[in-house]
Amino acid sequence: MAEAASLAEPGVRRSDAGRRDSPALPLDEGPGEPLVRGEADRRELLEPGRALVLSDLAPPRLDAGEALIRFAYRLGVPGSTLTAPFAKAARPRLLGTVESPLEGDRAAGVALRAGHFLVHGVKAPIAQMEFESSTRLTPPFERVVHGFGWLRDLAASAPREQCAATAERVLRAWLDANPAPGKGPAWEVEHVGHRLRNWLVFAPLILSGEGTQLRGRVLSAISEAARWLDRKVARAPDGPGAVAGWTALVAAGLLLPDGKPRRLYAEAGLARALGELVAEDGGVLSRSPLAQIDAIAALIDLRACYRAVKREPPPFVGTMLELLVPPLLSLLHGDGGLGNWQGAGAVRAERVAALIEASGVRTRPLKDARQWGYQRVAARKSVLVFDAAPPPLPRHARAGCASTLAFEFSAGEQRIVVNCGGAAFAGGQVPVRIEQGLRGTAAHSTLVLDDANSTAVLLHGKLGTGVNEVEIDRRVLELNGGSATRIEASHDGYAARHGLIHRRILILRDNGHELRGEDVLLPAGKTGKRGKIGYAIRFHLGRGVEVGLSDDKLGAGLALPDGSFWQFRLARGDNGGELSIEESLWVDGQGRAHPVEQLVIQGMTSRSGGNFSWLFKKMG
Repeated sequence: MAEAASLAEPGVRRSDAGRRDSPALPLDEGPGEPLVRGEADRRELLEPGRALVLSDLAPPRLDAGEALIRFAYRLGVPGSTLTAPFAKAARPRLLGTVESPLEGDRAAGVALRAGHFLVHGVKAPIAQMEFESSTRLTPPFERVVHGFGWLRDLAASAPREQCAATAERVLRAWLDANPAPGKGPAWEVEHVGHRLRNWLVFAPLILSGEGTQLRGRVLSAISEAARWLDRKVARAPDGPGAVAGWTALVAAGLLLPDGKPRRLYAEAGLARALGELVAEDGGVLSRSPLAQIDAIAALIDLRACYRAVKREPPPFVGTMLELLVPPLLSLLHGDGGLGNWQGAGAVRAERVAALIEASGVRTRPLKDARQWGYQRVAARKSVLVFDAAPPPLPRHARAGCASTLAFEFSAGEQRIVVNCGGAAFAGGQVPVRIEQGLRGTAAHSTLVLDDANSTAVLLHGKLGTGVNEVEIDRRVLELNGGSATRIEASHDGYAARHGLIHRRILILRDNGHELRGEDVLLPAGKTGKRGKIGYAIRFHLGRGVEVGLSDDKLGAGLALPDGSFWQFRLARGDNGGELSIEESLWVDGQGRAHPVEQLVIQGMTSRSGGNFSWLFKKMG
């Protein structure tokens, strides 16, 4: 730890009144260039994201006859009446076989063949599963069981002949428990949409048995689900649910007889729903990488449905895929997996790579995202991801997190600073009782005032009052011996309650070996309040990082699993902060919680403001 004490401390420039004027964090141990050179103020004020408005997202142009058919179908005229008014109604059948390029989780499929559902690491025997819609399951199990996402996993586990019996067993049990549309989780628009799409995409798996009775029941159930969605899809409570419903309706319009009116109707609805789901830079308005993945997967399946009937998808499908992929790539670390943001776990690299491959989109990560809100800096093998935007609005939040100004940092394949994540997986190995805690500010690598969340965390994944605006400035600094990317952002989440603005400055050198930061508290008004307030700055550490404090309690050594060694240093100041090591947890992409540790700077600071400078540096 002697080396830790010898590192130069990040410098801080103050005005005569004691308040911080501008950051001056030299990037060299010796005299260096200041980070502010009198450039014009380029800070931008961000508010919660706006829905996408693009002419390319319009539904296909229709001639007068098709427009009339779509209008009549929207009014409730049956498709068979519009396509063949004097002909006998076509018997239920499918017009094509879908081959989706997306593969499921083979381990979950093997578990199904062995007689268990496997959801986020939790096994549940099929024989003991209660499929009735009135039965309350945990959200992850509701999605898998009622949305029939398990069909993709089963199909990935073995050839069709070895899987059909299991698929028919589960499907028969579900149909017996839900003989007609009703209420409850099974009949939420999103679950019905996923169920119908999966039935259509994996029809060979559930219609290939020898018995004709089940085949007839399944085809009737498919037709009934499509008719139910015709009536209910417009009532979906949020964007992901609407997209799931409209995507399934387009697929049904393609693959069921007399489907042209339904397809024309649903294509218009899907274009509208996608425009309401996605912000201007291609990120979903919930700011959730899981929702981003779901939207991409739905469009990939839908494109496969068009291919099955030898039709070209409308242009907006390709346009939307090209918009959705770059924001998702912006959250990838050096190991190829996703960061832990807005309730997500660290989705593993293989799953993300397979999704991108199936999308057919070849592009670079979105670095400077204003509505998606995640700033990405890649410096050789190091990656910094910074949440520099307001949290999602309550109507968009699913597992909304108070994560404003949190960051994650990785070097190579090793994650050094992370967020806990995993709130969206609660009900698997992540206990439901800690779901709200995982969504709180303290579960993220950022500053917390008075043990309060920067944005109120409410029940059912929603968020309350707090951060309304984020001010951001990003620039590249040319320095002696290299360059660095500097991002400065501030939020007003503590202004109303505590009269303070939180500003964070992050500077990553272009060699990726040095990350400097400064957390600043500024009075929200012209004058600061009297007294002191408690604060904590948390740095949750990646899995496998071994940490030990230096003798002066102002630094720590971080030994990474790859054999590299990093130092953390806290600048000496008059805020009385103490550095300590505490327990934490980190949730991976399969919903498993792993014990990790966190560095915590905590103490009391003046209500008139304060500043805290710190440094991560690779040694050797």
